[in-house]
Order: sequence, then structure tokens, then C-alpha cells
Amino acid sequence: MIRSKTRWKLSVLSAEEERQAEGLATALKLPPLVAKLLVQRGASDVETARTFLYGGEECLHDPFLLKDMDKAAKRIRQAVENGERVRIYGDYDADGVSSTTLMIYLFRELGLRFDHYIPHRTLEGYGLNEKAIDAAHEAGVTLIVTVDTGISAVHQIAHANSLGIDVVVTDHHEPPETLPDAYALVNPKQEDCPYPFKGLAGVGVAFKLAQAVLDRPPMEWADVVALGTIADLMPLTDENRVLVKHGIDRLRQTDKPGFRALMEVASIDAAKATSTNVAFGMAPRINAAGRLAHANAAVELLTAGNEETAAGLAHELDVLNKERQQVVENITAEASLLWEAKCSAARNAGNAEPSVIVLAGEGWNAGVVGIVASKFIERYYKPTLVLGIDADTGMCKGSARSIDGYDLHAALTACDDLLDHYGGHQAAAGMSLHRDQLDAFEERLGRLADEWLTPDDWVPKTTIDLTCHIEEATLDILEQLSVLEPFGVENRSPRLLLEQAVIADRRIMGKDRKHLKLALAGSKKLLDAVGFGYGPLADRLSDGARIRLIGELTANEWNGQRKAQFMIQDLCVEHVQLFDYRSEPSPMQGFRKLMDEARIGHARTCVVVPSDAWKRAAEEAVEHSSIRERMHVVTHTDWPAEPQTEYETLVLLGTPPSASAIEEAIRGCVTIESVYALYSQPKMNGHGHASNRSFHPSREHFGKLYQTLRRLGDMPEEGAGERLSVMLGWPVETIRFMFAVFGELELVALSDGMVRLTTPPSKRDLTEAPSYRQRQADAEQGAIRYANTAQYAEWLATRRDQTSSIHHQTKSSQQQEGVAVT
Repeated sequence: MIRSKTRWKLSVLSAEEERQAEGLATALKLPPLVAKLLVQRGASDVETARTFLYGGEECLHDPFLLKDMDKAAKRIRQAVENGERVRIYGDYDADGVSSTTLMIYLFRELGLRFDHYIPHRTLEGYGLNEKAIDAAHEAGVTLIVTVDTGISAVHQIAHANSLGIDVVVTDHHEPPETLPDAYALVNPKQEDCPYPFKGLAGVGVAFKLAQAVLDRPPMEWADVVALGTIADLMPLTDENRVLVKHGIDRLRQTDKPGFRALMEVASIDAAKATSTNVAFGMAPRINAAGRLAHANAAVELLTAGNEETAAGLAHELDVLNKERQQVVENITAEASLLWEAKCSAARNAGNAEPSVIVLAGEGWNAGVVGIVASKFIERYYKPTLVLGIDADTGMCKGSARSIDGYDLHAALTACDDLLDHYGGHQAAAGMSLHRDQLDAFEERLGRLADEWLTPDDWVPKTTIDLTCHIEEATLDILEQLSVLEPFGVENRSPRLLLEQAVIADRRIMGKDRKHLKLALAGSKKLLDAVGFGYGPLADRLSDGARIRLIGELTANEWNGQRKAQFMIQDLCVEHVQLFDYRSEPSPMQGFRKLMDEARIGHARTCVVVPSDAWKRAAEEAVEHSSIRERMHVVTHTDWPAEPQTEYETLVLLGTPPSASAIEEAIRGCVTIESVYALYSQPKMNGHGHASNRSFHPSREHFGKLYQTLRRLGDMPEEGAGERLSVMLGWPVETIRFMFAVFGELELVALSDGMVRLTTPPSKRDLTEAPSYRQRQADAEQGAIRYANTAQYAEWLATRRDQTSSIHHQTKSSQQQEGVAVT
């Protein structure tokens, strides 16, 4: 048994939604599968669905619906007419770099006198700063146009105004209560902004400004918009979907040297560019510049005019990205130790673990702490803030990532008095504060989490679009689903629940052995499944296990072949798994080997042995193991009658005395997930029976012996068993047992040293004989212990279900009677 990491929720269409899907399929000639997914995504009427699938430029909104857009466009035209010097002021992340790039394209086309400025993440921090404004004044700048920043820069813009510099702000972050006194504030999230779509990225707002100034949508720059929108995790709905879809199409045939070079270092085939490889291949390299060096290198790449320059800059960003990955790994390791120490201290003090993870360390690069926070979210599913501390000044700069239900921007606003600066939105944010405020900051954030979040909020949810079987996971289905691309936030790739799959093979992939590859068997075909980061589960999965998986269907291309492949996002095995090591030549050696390889002992483990001698040997082996604190050894006879202790792994070391003994062991493991059978199989004789025990004769065997006795007539008791053994080919012990049964049933009589049939014979059932009933029970017990792996596993699963049911009934009864149950 392996439990899923998340709560699974299957999307089910109502009867009305089913009718809507049928209508879409008919009207738009769509596969039923696609029609259902459109309804799930809110495109339930024909026109909405048609726009979703085929919408183009005509679906873009009027840019002048954005508040202050008329003022912003007019001021830029004025700067062109007057020959003013203009400065673009951007941000250092991929959205900011994309926004700056797009504005450079625009100003070049307008013929403006301009330059651009992006602050250094570590030396200057986020947003406008007064030193940069002073430098702009000294350079003769009379107009600053911000992109992806500026909505919170109240004091900085006031300073610019005092120097005679006009500031046009284009931003998409959450506006604060007090807005800056800018010449124009263009942000769709302003309360009084009537713009119909609030989900634009910073680069999307910059695009709308370009559309307003040029009086046309500059779709030739849609590839720039796609990069920033995808990188900033903006919803791929409404206008964003149109821009990103056209942007991906342009990427596939781009004439921009920088984009071509970036795709090359990211090993992306330009002709097959998708939102996925933009997100995981291109965006991280753009972000790496601002995280570890300066974002100017990324801007220069995206605006490069020739192949040679672009290739050199792309290589530089690729190197920075590899360095970034190592820095992230190092900080994650240090942060993990800090978190473990915090949790340990809380437990020792009798307190719960902190509800919000706040970790800070000297020397941590503030440019990558957001990535570290994301890793903690994946691991612990708690709102996480990671900050780098300047040892000289004590100032902390950090990034935060959140979970559903915890609004980071609202939480930081509630901590305004503790912070020097903050900004962001519900899911991600940045902040700076002095280290002296960290304890109060952590305490307040945790208190807010306890107030805002319900018990369900602490468990991540996975919404499933569709269920399918292996036979349905084909390239044809994948082709049907592709009409819903590009995939991303709020239009994710369809998430499938793969049912009725059996593990046919499993192995670990990757040089660091972190990834898992499964061969899954259906009724007619095999399907490969890959789980990145699931490598540690390989030893916890057994061949033949029935597994359910959530993930996405993709295409794997290798050596000119293309086939469907399943990308795992979550999985579960709902039955007790049997790991069958009965073929090991030495059970004790096999036990030591499993401990050395850490295949057992990763969870609470009970080792059940048949005798005290086995117990002494097992305890000695466990004592020399690094995992001894999680191992408990007990004999079958000492096993508690009630399930007083809970174990996840049960090891049957040495042949159990009976199937009943195995059932008793299972009964003691309420939370049992896996059973390891470590005992020797008996050798089989020529009759297909275990040679160390007589086989259990069937009714046919008894009938054959009786007919033989009738044919032979009375015969001397001495040597009768040996004679019949030779005649029938059955063990002597079996013949003697059958004589005893016939005697108990009064079918034969033993007198005067002779074996005689009774005349006339009584009609008796074999089960009336005590010896037969006992032998039958013994045979059944032996059959379970020595059954083949599939039969053994099925029997264990049945006994586990019965045990679980009894435990829950008992627990419920005790609770009703007011008894505390642990």
C-alpha cells in the first residue's frame, strides 16, 4: 500500500453539462473528449468555445479601456515629437525582462531617444529607487516608463516629480491603498479600472501600451509576450490565451536571433516549441541572469541583432542557469536543516510545528530564494518564506510562495509595520525587513494562517479531468487534446486518472537516481510511465501491484519512434503489497541484505519470527543496522492479541507456523502497507507436493483407495501401507492417514492383524472424520504459506481488508462509549 500525496477530486459533468458537451461536439465537429473538457473549462456555449479554440486578434480588448492609457500613449507621442530622452525602467525577472524587451522594440520603431535600466537584484532590490532616478536626471531623462513595476513606488515617484521627470507606470501587481502620483498609472488591477481582463502579465500591459501607441496590435512581438506571460505564471485565458497562442506560433518560425539562440541552448526544437518547454527551458535561463548576475544580459539577448552576439549571450545564460541550480541545491539543504531544527524545538516544547515556514540565512542569494520556497511548498505544503540576510546590515530580502487559501499579499499587508518593503500577489511575493523583526514576523504570519485556513486547506488537492485505462492512452487521444493548447495556469494540460494498471517492470532513472520509470500492463498493451522525483518509491513498489496514477499524457520520441507516455503527478497502491523473497537461499542473509539496501526500515517495521532462536538471530542483525530504532522483532507466540502497536511494514522472517499465525501478525499492524516474505519454499516431489510434508488427498484419492481395497480383498495389516504406496504411487504416510480416516468412518475394520472392508459399507462424508478435518485445515494453512506470489498477495489483501474493517468497527464502538482510542 502506498498512499497518495494529495486529495483526489474527479471532475464530473452534470446532466446539463453533458448535454452542453454533446452540443459543442456537434456544432464544432469536436471529439466528445475535447467537448467535455471545454465545458469543464467554462466554455460551455458554442461562441465561447469557438473563441477559445480559434480566437485571434479580433478577440483582443481595446487598450484604451485601461485607466490612464490615453494619458500614457499621449505622453509617449509627445516625447517622440519633442525629441525627449526617455528611460525604460524594468524588473529583473523573466516578465520584467520581456516587458523591457517589448518596450525597446516599441521605442526603436518610434525612433525615440531612449535607454533602459534594470536594478541589480542584490545591490538595489526590487522596483524604483531614488539613486537610479537621480542618475536618470543627470543623464537628461525627462520621462521614465516603468514596466512590470512601479505601482507601489509612492516616494520614489514623488522624488522623480520633484526633479521634473514624468513617470508613466505600467504594472500588473496588486495596487497598495496609497497610489503614487505618477503622470499615468496603467494597471488593470486598479479598483476603478474598467478593463475586462485582470490577468495580464507585466509584458501584457506593455503590449497594450504598444497597441495604443501604434494604433494596432503588434502581433510580431507576441513571442515576447508569450515568454513573459508563461514565466510569470499568468492565467492562459482570455487575452493571454490569444497572445500566448500566437506567440508560440511565432516562436516556431522566429527570425529573432536571441530567441533562436535561447532555444538552441535549451535543446528546444523551434518547430515544436510549446508553452511547456518555454516554461521549463527558456524562462529559467532568462531568470538566471537577474538571479545571479544582472538582467541586462537577458535583455541584450532578446534584443540581439545578429547570430554571433546572440549565441554568446545564450551560452552565458546557460552557464548561469547551471550555477543557479547548484546554488538552489545548497540553500535548500541548509534551509532543510534549519526547518528540521525548528520543528524539533517545537515538539520538545510541546508545541505544534509552525504553520508558516519562515527561514533566513546569511549569505543566501536573494535571487534564488523564491525557487527554494517553491521546493518547500512541494515538500511540506505550507506557506513558505525564504530570506537572505546581509551580515553587515542585518537586512533580509526574501521571496514567498503560498498555498490555496492563504493570501500572501493580504498577509504581508497585515505585517506592514514590520516590513521595509513588500509586493506581490496571493501566490507569490517579495519582501525586505530587518532581522530583528523576523520572530515577530513569523509569529504573526503563523497566527494568520491558523485563523484563515481550515483543516482541509493543509492537504493539497489534485483535480482530475478524466479517467482512462491503458488501452485508451494513445497518440490519437493526445492529438485530440492538443487543440486545447497552449497549456498553463488555468488551462492546464488535461489531468488523467489511469485506472486498472499493473506494474510489469520498474527501474530508477537519471544519474542521481531520483526518477522512476514504470512499465504498466493493461489487458492488451503496455504503457511507459515516468515520475520525476519518484525514484525513492522504486523499492516500495512490487511487481504485479495494482496501481492508480494521476498525470498527463505526453509523446515520447526516441530514435525516430513516437509513442504515448504517462507523466506521473501522483500515485497510490490501495492494497497491501507482497515482496516475495521466498526463493532466497538464506532468509537471514536476505534479511541483512534488505536492511543494508534500506529496502526495509524506511518506515516502522515489525519482524515476526517463528521461535526464540530466530528472534536472537534477527535482533543481532537489527542491532548492527543503522535503522534499528524503526525495527521491532517479536515471535509469533508473543504477538499481542489486540492491535496495540502500529507498523507499516511486516517482515515474515522464517517459516510461519501457520496461516493463522500470519493473520495474527497482520491483525497487529493496523496501518500495514507491505509484507516481506523471507522464508524458504519447500522442495517439491514428483507429485507436485512439498516433499517435507505429505500431500492432502482429495475425495477422488479416497475413492481410488477404497476401490483398490475392494479389489484386493482382506489383506494383512503389516506391510499394507508399503504395498499400497507402491501400487498407487502415494507416500506411505498418506496411505496410513487414509486408513485412519476410513477407520473413524467405520468403512474399514482392523482386527486380527487384517484390514477388512465393512459389509455393507455405511454412507459417510469424509468431513465427519476428525483426522480428515484436521488434515484439511493443515493443508489449507500450508497452501497459503507456500502459494504462488499472486495467490499469496491476494490472500494478504483480503486479510488486511478484514483486519482494517474490524479495527474501524472496534474504534467506532469505543468512541461511542467514550473510550479514548489512539
